[in-house]
Amino acid sequence: MIKIIANWILNALALFLVSRIISGIKLSDFWSALVAIAIIGLVNALIKPVLLILTFPITILTLGLFTFVINALMLLLAGSITPGFKVDGFGAAFFGSILLSIISTLLHSLVRS
Repeated sequence: MIKIIANWILNALALFLVSRIISGIKLSDFWSALVAIAIIGLVNALIKPVLLILTFPITILTLGLFTFVINALMLLLAGSITPGFKVDGFGAAFFGSILLSIISTLLHSLVRS
């Protein structure tokens, strides 16, 4: 249980940092980052697998690069339904999802070391 909460907080910190780096992603406070990460987790668990199956041929043709588009769409969806978290457009969502993955991976690797 502690590991789940630690991962949740680290991902929220990563999202908070992304919102400070990319101007198109806005968070009102850290509490909104915690809620947004919970919503992103739910969206990724419920909707993303369906989209991955539906877009499998495109993903194969693009050698997996279309997954970046799906991640951006998931971030846009989470931004539209989460209070205090706003994503301005697809470009911000695209680069934000890539940066979120990088920062989250770095934070998790620092904690595990």
